[in-house]
Order: sequence, then C-alpha cells, then structure tokens
Amino acid sequence: MSLLSRRQLLTTAGATVAIQGMAVCRGDDAPSAVLSPSRKKSDPYQDAVLTDGEPPLPVEGGFTFVVLPDTQNYSQNFPELFTAQTAWIVSQRKSRRIAGVFHLGDITDRNIPEEWDNARRSMKLLDDAILPYCMVPGNHDYGVKGGAADRTTLLNDYFPIATQAKRLGWGGVYDKEPDRVDNTFQFMEAAGRKFLILGLEFGPRKDVVRWANEIAGDHPDHEVILLTHVFVYHDDTRYDWQKFRGKQLWSPHSYGVAKNFGDDVHDGEELWQRLVSRHRNFILVMNGHVLGDGLGRLSTAADGREIPQQLVNFQMRPNGGDGWMRLVELRPDGTAQTFDYSPTRGQRNESPHNQFTFRVPAIRA
Repeated sequence: MSLLSRRQLLTTAGATVAIQGMAVCRGDDAPSAVLSPSRKKSDPYQDAVLTDGEPPLPVEGGFTFVVLPDTQNYSQNFPELFTAQTAWIVSQRKSRRIAGVFHLGDITDRNIPEEWDNARRSMKLLDDAILPYCMVPGNHDYGVKGGAADRTTLLNDYFPIATQAKRLGWGGVYDKEPDRVDNTFQFMEAAGRKFLILGLEFGPRKDVVRWANEIAGDHPDHEVILLTHVFVYHDDTRYDWQKFRGKQLWSPHSYGVAKNFGDDVHDGEELWQRLVSRHRNFILVMNGHVLGDGLGRLSTAADGREIPQQLVNFQMRPNGGDGWMRLVELRPDGTAQTFDYSPTRGQRNESPHNQFTFRVPAIRA
C-alpha cells in the first residue's frame, strides 16, 4: 500500500478506526470512538507478513535499541507477556549488542497498585541485568483509573528516584521536580557513539520543555533521542491541535491534564517547533499511544537535517499486544533497520510498515 493510500484509508476511518483495545485505550476525558461490529477486522493479522524465527543479528559494527510500546494491557491482564519481553531482551543483550531499552508510556492501564506491581516485576529483570532503559509515563499512568484528569501517578512509588538514580547511565530529572521521574535524561553508549535519551511526560508542560531545551543544548556532542507518549499520529503526520483539533483523536489537549490546568500541554507539532527543530543533535523521536494500525512515520527537515519520527504501538493485537516489540538496529553506514518481533509468538512481522530502513542524521556541533 502506498503512503498516500494508507493516509487516505486511516483518515477515512477517522473516529471509528480502532481495533479490540479501544475501550481501554483512552482517558476518561478523551474523545470516545468504538468500531461497529461490521468494521472490526476478522483477522487481526490480515495486514501482517509473519515469518517464523528471530530477526537477524546486527551487522558488524551495528547495535540495537529495543522499544517497548504501551504495555498497559499486559500490566492489567497479561503480565506473563511483559515478563517474556524483558526476559528475551536480557537473554539477547550480548548477541544483539543491546545498548538500551525504550518504554514509550502507558506502562499501566488504570494507574493502580496491582498493575504497577506487574510492571515493576517485569522491568526488574532489566535492573538485575544492569541494562539501561528509559521509561516515560503515558496518559493511562496519570489520574484516577488512568483517566489523566491530572498528573497524579504511582510511577514514582514503584520506580522511585532513589533507586532509578543508581541505574547505569542515569543523567537526571526535571529540575523543578527533583523527586519525580516523569521527565528524565539518560546516557547510553555503543560502538563509540554517545547518546542522550530524553524522556518526557505525556503532553509535556511548558516549563518541562524549557528544561528539555537546556538539557539538549548542554550536550551538543551527544546524539539525542526523544521519547514521549504522543508525537506522531497514525496517518504519518504529527499531532497538531491548532490545525486538526478533534480530527486527531487522543490529543493531549483533549484530556483533563490540559482542560483542568490552563491547557499547559504540548502535542507533536508544538514539541517539534519548540524543542526538536531548535537543536542540531536530535536524531530520532519515538512515541506510542495511537490506535488505528498503531504505526506511523515521517521525516522532517530542520537546519538541513532530516529527523525521523516514529509511532509504534501494538496494544490492539490479541492478548493486549501479543508480545510484539520493535528492535532498532543502528548501523555504521549511517542507517538504521527496524525489526518487529514477538518472543511469545516466535515470529517477526516483515510488512513494509514494520520492517524498514531509515537514515540517521549526523549531529552538528
């Protein structure tokens, strides 16, 4: 399917495009949309190209980042799938030269102790292996029952700063909230390259973006990767409240964290204009959150550099995601290769929307 036809398909589906997980994937204050039975996919893998076996090992000089998007349904109902993911990552650390793990938010579904217990148990495998990772909170990690009416969260009870600050590569947190890990930066290294992983809260606040600009600017010799729960929409555009309003579902501006607090949030376009495009060292942006087919990507020029931006979210698959995660292999020739793999199915998805190559821009001092 061409990029244009894919955009047309997803835009036409609009407020009704979603699959099994729709009812649990929105905050209480978010726009509601549910598929009619006639529009549901009879085969959740009809758009997939499934191949048995693990992805190939990295090329000589290559290394891997592993992406865990939206584990909310695992933490709620399928904790064994979450643990299977982190156990596989640990087992593959050496052979795949895994430099770090990125969690894209919605760690839980309802922001309740039982789900945080499950998430902590699964992520602890990475801690025990001393494997660097970065987590960002999603809308479901905020407020009563994950409704994101405010920024109260149990994240800081289960992943407290006292323990997180001891992890390999830890950098720091948002300077106005020294006891919270909602906004962090961390260092990762591989093949002689230095990375700064900047993890921002759902719909980052204005002053958080001020802090993020300072962190990126203070480390011009690091390749910066931005992780945040909302950035790219499923039609390969950025979230843009000013332009699209409610035509893009699940915008941060439609949740209580915006409505109840003076609209102090940033969507994808606002983060692009006020953060990413202002620096010469961002090389990649990744987010989860969005339904539809849960996939999207674009590359946008800033100061002569094309910066890739990707949405990846598998929560609509059976069993809350079927264990799917994304491997991003960075190669010495300046490219990166994605592989979407499920250790519970023992399969990779070789659809061109799941397995593709993209160019990583060089940083400029």
